[in-house]
Amino acid sequence: MGKKLSVLHFSTSDTEGGSARSARRIHEGLRRHGHGSRMLVGYKSGTDRDIDTVHAGGVWRLADRAAEIATGRVAAQYLYYPSSGRVKRHFWLGQAGIVQLYNTHGGYFTHRILPSLAQGAKLVWRLSDMWAVTGHCAYAGNCERWKIGCGACPDLAAYPSIPFDTTAALWNLKKSIYAKARPTIVAPSSWAEDIARSSPLFAGLDVHRIPNGVDLSVFRPIDRRFARELLGLSPNDDIIFFVAQTLDGNDRKGGDKLVQGLAALGQRPNTTVVLAGVGGSELEAAIPHRVVRLGYIRDDRLLAAAYSAADLVVAPSRVENLPNSVLESLACGTPVVAFAAGGMKDAVLHLETGWLAAEGDVSSLAKGIATILEDPALRRHLQLGSRELAEQMYDQEREIAAFERLYEALLDR
Repeated sequence: MGKKLSVLHFSTSDTEGGSARSARRIHEGLRRHGHGSRMLVGYKSGTDRDIDTVHAGGVWRLADRAAEIATGRVAAQYLYYPSSGRVKRHFWLGQAGIVQLYNTHGGYFTHRILPSLAQGAKLVWRLSDMWAVTGHCAYAGNCERWKIGCGACPDLAAYPSIPFDTTAALWNLKKSIYAKARPTIVAPSSWAEDIARSSPLFAGLDVHRIPNGVDLSVFRPIDRRFARELLGLSPNDDIIFFVAQTLDGNDRKGGDKLVQGLAALGQRPNTTVVLAGVGGSELEAAIPHRVVRLGYIRDDRLLAAAYSAADLVVAPSRVENLPNSVLESLACGTPVVAFAAGGMKDAVLHLETGWLAAEGDVSSLAKGIATILEDPALRRHLQLGSRELAEQMYDQEREIAAFERLYEALLDR
């Protein structure tokens, strides 16, 4: 690209969770291409000098936490943080030509400052979930009240929860904020794109689809025997892999559906279920097969070894954008068995890169697992197809180039 860009990203974290990992990947990719890129986050765990917290820690972090508790009690979700003044005065904001948002819910950021951020820079919002278009929740499930203004919310406990129903007021406030800020919307999946184009809150805004990318030099097929030896896994077992940031009690990721599907398989000798993520003791106790827990894996190369060690990955999410774990698995040549939920159909192509079961159909999920495990020729076909699709559609260099083109187009207006 011809121009050197300056981009400031806002993310809940620099490392924890799928949205944060996506933000960090784009941030590092832009720097690798010679652009200026910085991040303001709610929670920083790395040492990157181009990443700062929105509150700078100390008393400001305590003030933000107190404000979040107070506004939460009156269902004024994320409407006030003392650190917002610091954000609007931040030196990095003054240097940025592009401000890019990711996950803005999570207790660190108020969308009320979007018009201020947009005064000196082009505003881009990459959707991690549905929160931007609803009255309070990150995933609306079967509820479509977000299309008509929310109110009379059927599930106030859905994350992020509110104590009583202010969803209509919160929805309308978002509408007025977006009308002033005029963000450009980026959807990483066909599901997110459909949501964005269907939302009255985004009416008249530009919507672009830029698929997620992964580092194909890290997430690549690794010799299975070597990968299993590295992780201490049996060289001869059939290995089923399930990965989530939080394993226990994670209804959205479908841990209960995983248990049901594995139970429907019946007794299978020499079968191991590998879990990666925080926790997992409850899930392990419920799974009717041998279980190995790897814990939360922060090292991408070790995570690539875990994918490569598996015969297949199960992703039984109830609702989903398009998770990094699915794309990383495919890049490692490991097929995925998933429900046709959210954006899964973009990457899990039935009998080409995995098995796509109807939403919630546990019997089909189990059939997919058994079919792939029991048919070596099919498994090899899926392995080749998985890597091929990753190379064609989900290379992080394609993702970065697409963002560069978008940024340049916005700045040229």
